[in-house]
Amino acid sequence: MDETISQPRDRLLFTPGPLTTSLSVKQAMLRDPGSRDAGFIALVASIRARLLDLAGVSPSEFTTVLIPGSGTYSIEAVITTAVPPGGCLLVLANGAYGERIARIAEVAGIPTTVIRTAEDVTPDPTEVARTLAGDPSVTNVAVVQCETTTGILNPVEAIGGVVREHGRRFIVDAMSSFGVVPLDLEAAGVDFLVSSANKCIEGVPGFAFTIARRSSLLATEGQARSLSLDLFAQWKGLENDGQFRFTPPTHALLAFHQALTELAGEGGVSGRAARYAANHRALLEGMRSLGFRAYLPPEKQSCIITSFHYPAHPSFAFEDFYRRLSDKGLVIYPGKLSQVNCFRIGTIGRIFEDDVRALIKAIGETLADMGCPNGA
Repeated sequence: MDETISQPRDRLLFTPGPLTTSLSVKQAMLRDPGSRDAGFIALVASIRARLLDLAGVSPSEFTTVLIPGSGTYSIEAVITTAVPPGGCLLVLANGAYGERIARIAEVAGIPTTVIRTAEDVTPDPTEVARTLAGDPSVTNVAVVQCETTTGILNPVEAIGGVVREHGRRFIVDAMSSFGVVPLDLEAAGVDFLVSSANKCIEGVPGFAFTIARRSSLLATEGQARSLSLDLFAQWKGLENDGQFRFTPPTHALLAFHQALTELAGEGGVSGRAARYAANHRALLEGMRSLGFRAYLPPEKQSCIITSFHYPAHPSFAFEDFYRRLSDKGLVIYPGKLSQVNCFRIGTIGRIFEDDVRALIKAIGETLADMGCPNGA
């Protein structure tokens, strides 16, 4: 029987993930591995080791824990495992994803303090130092490296120095930045770094991972507030026999293994960062030519995702704008800002400068069709 199914060409995803993947990453999923087969166990071990290489850390000091589910699952696993009984989590929030960390802790019954800043303002390490000096109950500090609410980059290294100076554990959500934005985990004093398969490494959704300092992870034994999201127990399972405690996302792992190979072939972190930076430059140049204003100033902006103000023209409606672009095979992202009307365009995934220029051309045509003279 012919099982070939004719499929329309995928839309290009200008989003922060899930994102456009290569054909070879998709093809890597076209087999059914046994989760207990020796070959699959070896593949999982390879992924764990290659992630440490990508992070630039020693396997004697750090280890990798894979958790099925979205990136939020691994964030929750870290928060609900790493904060000790009687501990308190300090969250630095300047967007929706920092707020999500605080909400995870609150739902789990973990005492939580939040330092909030505006969505276009980065956390101040001096304020973090004052808070830690004045509140000995704080045991852990969490921050998002690239807050994709806006695309802002937070000063993880400076914050980490303060956290280390005060003897607390440091948790970094590097969901949309790991694999592109350099970060010296040792110098920044990172104890737990969390990212996801379907971001800058260009895999598919299905699991996320934590790169954990071994000493910090060992200290969490028996602390987990969840069975399935017990970070320590998941690590012990992987260490003991190479297997997940529960059903692994086999096909997502196959795709991720291929994605890691393609990342290495592109020149690793620096090579992929160069492509994403070129995409971002093309985006900014094109959007400015259409009259759009970026929400963030250039010195705070990452190359991962960019927020743009809505045009002031009365004919502009984002839902219509989004639908028209989607009909052209181009998918952008709605805004997530709490006070300003913006939409977002990602420049990561298997997209290139020519794809960005095609998007700009389509946006110009769409504005004309909507009766908007430009993006101003």
